[in-house]
Amino acid sequence: MLYRTHVVNALEARREEFVTFGRALREEVCEAARRLRALAGRTAAEVRRESGAVAARVSFPSDELERARGVVVPFGAAWRSHEEGRRWALEVLRGRVTFAADGSQVFPGREASVPVAAVQVASFENPHAPEGRYLKDVHFEVITPDQLLGGERSYESPEQVVGARRFELEAKAVCQFLERRRGWRARGERVPLAFFDNTLLFSSRRKDAEVTFSKRYASALSELIRLSRETEVPVVGYVDQSYAPDLRDLLEALHADSPRTSVYDAQLLRARDEGHPPLLDAWGDRTIFWHCQRASLAESFFDERGAPLVGFVYLQTTADGNPSRLDIPVWVHEAGLLEEVLDAVRAECVVGNGYPYAIETADEAAVMTTRDREHFLRVIQDFADQHRLDFRISRKAASKGRRR
Repeated sequence: MLYRTHVVNALEARREEFVTFGRALREEVCEAARRLRALAGRTAAEVRRESGAVAARVSFPSDELERARGVVVPFGAAWRSHEEGRRWALEVLRGRVTFAADGSQVFPGREASVPVAAVQVASFENPHAPEGRYLKDVHFEVITPDQLLGGERSYESPEQVVGARRFELEAKAVCQFLERRRGWRARGERVPLAFFDNTLLFSSRRKDAEVTFSKRYASALSELIRLSRETEVPVVGYVDQSYAPDLRDLLEALHADSPRTSVYDAQLLRARDEGHPPLLDAWGDRTIFWHCQRASLAESFFDERGAPLVGFVYLQTTADGNPSRLDIPVWVHEAGLLEEVLDAVRAECVVGNGYPYAIETADEAAVMTTRDREHFLRVIQDFADQHRLDFRISRKAASKGRRR
């Protein structure tokens, strides 16, 4: 049991440390925001050249920097009521097929005598048409002891195996949607949109990345990005709370004489400095499109010329919180589909009250609760008893299941 009095006393004992940290962080955030704001009036080519983006492997702005005359593209729309906003959103989504997939997992760990786990991935496809019905699908997969412990994967923990398999299945579900929507132009359809509830980029600083489980993440994402470009179906990697430092790294490359900071992008985009409003101030405002490259990205995230395959935009989806990060394949920007895709994301967030409705619905279908976990263990126990398998649940786990 957690005792509130003990927590309060422990926090009060460290109050000065929190105050000092907060003051220093505000100074760093405001300075980074000033430098990002100062990119207005410059060209993308200048910024890329002066930052040494190619050699330093830092992200750089797209040509939207010149067109927007700064790093922010205001949304501009203002509604007098939520109902008015919903009407706008429903018109944007009308006849547009949207999709999302999300997953959850169960891993009993040492509570079970034999290692076993399960992954469940749910998908939600909505045609937004009177004559069409939305589709929900659930895929459930048991991960066996051999999958968790077998082979030459001594570097993997069972938890990593479960997480990687869940990630692969989520990416596979999105890829299947991309294939189904192939040819949407020829059929005269509106631009479809797939949500991936995660980043589209996988960074790894390990030198043995080609022989570790991390290759599975990179491979799943590379296939997703490749298929999106091939089918011309946009996909958005939606990160609600992003701690990515790509803009900060670019600013540090432009100001090499300045000390490194711990600021992340979403913070500096919402910083209030000397009377200036935040860079992303109003709902629906977004940053320009940025080409994303990092030193830790695998080569599969770059094309044959060495150009990044994925970019990103920060979008203000709430009135007062930090912006969400949207990872978007570069081809979407190059094809002139970016604004339509972002309007579709905004519309999904209106319907979902601040979070894309498609992702929210997929999450509700995928989630496995504590009770589901207990039910899974009981089913496994019954299965083992029926087939005379040596499987037992620890007394501690059984006790927890009775008490909670």
